[in-house]
Amino acid sequence: MRSVLVNDSFDALYLGGVKAKPSKLNFPQHLAALRKQRTLTQQALAERIGVHVVQLRRYESGASQPTLEVIRRMAVALGVSADLLLFEKDERGPDEDLKLQFEAVASLDPDEKKVIRSVIESMLLRHEAKRWSAG
Repeated sequence: MRSVLVNDSFDALYLGGVKAKPSKLNFPQHLAALRKQRTLTQQALAERIGVHVVQLRRYESGASQPTLEVIRRMAVALGVSADLLLFEKDERGPDEDLKLQFEAVASLDPDEKKVIRSVIESMLLRHEAKRWSAG
């Protein structure tokens, strides 16, 4: 899989203002564990995701990394989100000091959520404008 370098500020905007924390997850081990939890053999999962079993073994050993398309097919075949496949349970999300506020926002009506989203996006754009003008 080709790696693409992306500006940290773009990542923050793309993730809705929530930066992903550095990954501690061992993807090959996690993939194998999810497969085993679902009582799938390597052959069965390989067939479900449309790759040769040897390639799946490479993913599970860490010798190779799947493409985004293969990750999508893995998530579907394993019945999990791509986030669950790639990140630990609480690895992505708001910092602890904002978590309660974001949980409270979830209970607001759609119009109130729209206002909150607009305020957050405005603050992120303002922050980015400051960074660009300072650098």
